[in-house]
Amino acid sequence: MEYKKLSSDPVTVLLQLVGAKWKILIIKNLLKKEMRFCELKKNLGCTSKVLTICLKEMEDDGLVIREEDEFKPNRVEYYLTDIGYTLRPVIESIQKWGKEYKRLRKLMEKWSDKS
Repeated sequence: MEYKKLSSDPVTVLLQLVGAKWKILIIKNLLKKEMRFCELKKNLGCTSKVLTICLKEMEDDGLVIREEDEFKPNRVEYYLTDIGYTLRPVIESIQKWGKEYKRLRKLMEKWSDKS
């Protein structure tokens, strides 16, 4: 396997691996449970092409495993690798920040309405 040339900056490394909008959402979904391609596509609302590209890149980067059912050839499931699961605190931090941002935004809107 050929590895990507990664930045010396840790934040840039994270963005290189999961900076695309869909990749973060794929990880968020796979943290809950392993999923089939069609489940991910339905949950995310992205195109098959985009999902295929993201999953392939994430598989190449060691974040996701693609597993085919030997008894059902068309059944493929995706799940996070151990490295992929280490992104749980990152996703949780993003979720926490998003909630806080929305709360602060509401406060700012109320304050600006009173002005």
